[in-house]
Amino acid sequence: MTVFLGLGIAGIALLVLSLVFDGVLEGLFGGAGVLDGLFDGLLSLPVIAGFVSMLGFGGAIVLGTTGLGAAGATAVGAAVGVGAGWLTWRFSRALMRDQTAATPRGGDLVGTAGAVVTAIPVDGYGEVLLQLAGQPVKFAAKSAVAVTRGTEIWVEAALSPTSVAVRPVQR
Repeated sequence: MTVFLGLGIAGIALLVLSLVFDGVLEGLFGGAGVLDGLFDGLLSLPVIAGFVSMLGFGGAIVLGTTGLGAAGATAVGAAVGVGAGWLTWRFSRALMRDQTAATPRGGDLVGTAGAVVTAIPVDGYGEVLLQLAGQPVKFAAKSAVAVTRGTEIWVEAALSPTSVAVRPVQR
């Protein structure tokens, strides 16, 4: 029973170490060529930790609740450990494939309304406040005509990632 509980605790400790020292095995064996990508999948630290932990705890549960003995507890613990390792691998693959929404780009600003926060001189730069992905963002702004502070504007073009060309809204 002590050996199984020790394996379970060692698996949890290995999981904590895998979170702290992520990529250690890849760094140790990175130049080996044959081992490229091996520690990124089924032999990653979280998968090994899940296997060892479930081998230990599963074996301890079987040994304490049934009369199968050490060999039976080891077999059941190994089967449960393989299942836990496989589930850990599948879950990590699913998380790695998770995609977020498209990152907003400067071109997405064209046609949006905003307000001038620093007056824009003729053919000079001022500042405007625009909504980008639901967040207020301040951009440098250029206009063909002078625009005073507080005026509502429309974005005509994105000049750079931090500046836009604007025109005042005519109502």
